Amino acid sequence: MEVDDINKDKRTRATPDAQHVQAKGYSEAGASVTRRAMKGFTPRSGSPQEDIDFNNYTLRQRGRMLYMSSPIATSAINTNRTKVVGTGLELKSAIDRDVLGLSAEAAKEWRRHTEQEFRLWADRKQNCDAIGLNNFADLQQLAVVCWLQSGDVFPLLKHYDPTPLNPYSLRIHMIEADRVRTPVDFGAGVIGLTTEGIAANGNHIYDGVEVDDNGMVVAYYVHSTYPFEQTLTAPDTYTRVLAYGEQTGLPNILHVMNSERCDQYRGITYLAQVIEPLLQLRRYTESELMAALVQSFFTAWIVTDTNKSEIPFNEVGSGDIAGVPSSNPMMDNLSRSPNEYEMGPGTVAHLDDGEDIKFGSPNIPTSGFNEFVSTFCKLIGAGLNLPYDVLIKEYNSSYSASRAALLDAWDDFKMRRSWLVSNFCQPVYEVWLAEAVARGRINAPGFFDDPLIRAAWCEAQWIGPVQASLDPKKEVQAAILQIQNGIKTHEQVTSEFGGGDWYDNVEQLEDENEKLAQAGGGGSDIADGSFGIGQSDKEMGTSDNEQDQD
Repeated sequence: MEVDDINKDKRTRATPDAQHVQAKGYSEAGASVTRRAMKGFTPRSGSPQEDIDFNNYTLRQRGRMLYMSSPIATSAINTNRTKVVGTGLELKSAIDRDVLGLSAEAAKEWRRHTEQEFRLWADRKQNCDAIGLNNFADLQQLAVVCWLQSGDVFPLLKHYDPTPLNPYSLRIHMIEADRVRTPVDFGAGVIGLTTEGIAANGNHIYDGVEVDDNGMVVAYYVHSTYPFEQTLTAPDTYTRVLAYGEQTGLPNILHVMNSERCDQYRGITYLAQVIEPLLQLRRYTESELMAALVQSFFTAWIVTDTNKSEIPFNEVGSGDIAGVPSSNPMMDNLSRSPNEYEMGPGTVAHLDDGEDIKFGSPNIPTSGFNEFVSTFCKLIGAGLNLPYDVLIKEYNSSYSASRAALLDAWDDFKMRRSWLVSNFCQPVYEVWLAEAVARGRINAPGFFDDPLIRAAWCEAQWIGPVQASLDPKKEVQAAILQIQNGIKTHEQVTSEFGGGDWYDNVEQLEDENEKLAQAGGGGSDIADGSFGIGQSDKEMGTSDNEQDQD
């Protein structure tokens, strides 16, 4: 190799930090390699596969364990499940009748019929779940919890034979993140944890996701078992599932995740950025709890004249009261070993020859425990984009502060709901609707002929839990003013407050008002929407300042 080629190769392989100009711009700030505070801060970020896929197995296990053992982690994930899905996102057909050339009445009738057919499939667990345990609302909840715990989840779309009670073949089988991974035969790595490989057709596989030369996802590899699962019955096989059907173009498997980097093919657990503080906070609270428990007993050390150099292992009892054996000796937790000592309230025991007892005085739990835990929870909440009030379920602040916390959290819930709808609910609905039209149970002319017409038939909204309200009266008054000034429509406000249909409400109110009139009842101020309009804050209730003081 020529000298010039060698120098060129060295320049090519040199790191950017080695070539940057010193003492200019960020080289004297955040990019400094000479400042004392920055010398040890030398991260090396690689590709998404190197930074994410190579560490995902560990992240998933830790995320799940914290969900099972840390109350703060459990609250963060379950709060998202409750606010994003709640009792389930309900289908509200929103077909584009202008494209389809339908009258308002015809479109309304089509929507009602389609929603009824979808409920026939979605409301019964044996109709929609491949394993027969969850209805569609439950599957949405499961998708959110698995997605946040593990980083992603894979709803596999299967087809079973229709039954007398279920005319549809579509079933959903939820596949947890660990089961989608690269076959060992296609790459090097620990069995069950292989991340990157090359498929038989030459495509790259990133942690079970096969992509073509353009980077487009074309298939997923689903393993029959979990990594290191100890089973003797399940076969050890991989199944390649095409992302989309070759003839229909419909998805065969869905991938629920959100990306944080370009060219990222696998999701990351929701708790990834706060795993360490969550773990340390759990350890701290456990130690404080143990200190409080020990404080409630007499703490003693047994001192002997023998050659033993250690305090007997497990000298603190497991909760059974010493001297009060269980009626079934095989079922109690009292130790029968002469080297283990049980403790309990008000217990007096005789000592053997050569033994002495010394009582200790453990410190009471730290006086700043509450403040320390609150500060940590605020930091964790910031990392999870959940305000402290919402994470801890503690609304002791003023009305304005609590409402601001709810509004801030709601923005995140709405974004996550949008992801769930686009990645799970809407694709499932479109696959189901295609089958319903093909079977003749729903009439949708042009559905299989023109993609534009198909999209018009498939348009839908998914109605879920509405934003929590601390003072419904004030918020209703604000909504009425928005309607009067053309900022929002009746339909928008109805959807935001109750998730219902304004037109259906009007029809129901007409029927109710007619019956009230016949019965001699009424309530015209409420019926005509004039209640509270034009009244001052003082006339309508407490002011904002008074509410904040409360």
